[in-house]
Amino acid sequence: MKNLSKIVLLIVVFMTILSCKQQQQARMPISRSSGTFMKESAVRNKKLIAGEEGKIDSIIKSNPKIQYLASKKGYWYHYQIKNENDTLRPKKGDVAQFDYEIMDLKGNVVYSEVELRPQTYLVDKQNILMGLRDGIKLMRKNEKVTFLFPSHMAFGYHGDNKLIKSNQPIICTVTLNDFKPKEKITPQVNLPKNE
Repeated sequence: MKNLSKIVLLIVVFMTILSCKQQQQARMPISRSSGTFMKESAVRNKKLIAGEEGKIDSIIKSNPKIQYLASKKGYWYHYQIKNENDTLRPKKGDVAQFDYEIMDLKGNVVYSEVELRPQTYLVDKQNILMGLRDGIKLMRKNEKVTFLFPSHMAFGYHGDNKLIKSNQPIICTVTLNDFKPKEKITPQVNLPKNE
């Protein structure tokens, strides 16, 4: 019996040593990424942007009397009402008060000024449409500007989950009613919370 227990113990020790000596090989990934997804995505986005810019370009060409300006950020705009008297424009931290409406590229109203109600916006410190964030800083008090935003400057891939679809370019008409430095706002004005 002693010999049997020694043999069993010896076999267990021997098996343990053998199992320790076998090194596991690193497993290869199940799928290897060759970067094709990113390349295909870039191609899709370029086609999408080119298509949207083509539609916007046709709007601009169909209204030769209106002088559209191209922004550095990739959208177009024109002044319906221009204020030549003031030189100041909203800057970071100012409180801007504006009205706006949103239309599709066919000119159908998606959201009216009444639906969107007057807005109070803490410039560059609150989340709003990327195009509006930049566009408001181009405006002077009492100006009315129409912006042609490609979808990436508007509601992007997701739309607004209501009336604006995925990848939908929009026309946005904005009236900048007023703006003031935050410190000059009277205490009874309720500023919206930063999102």
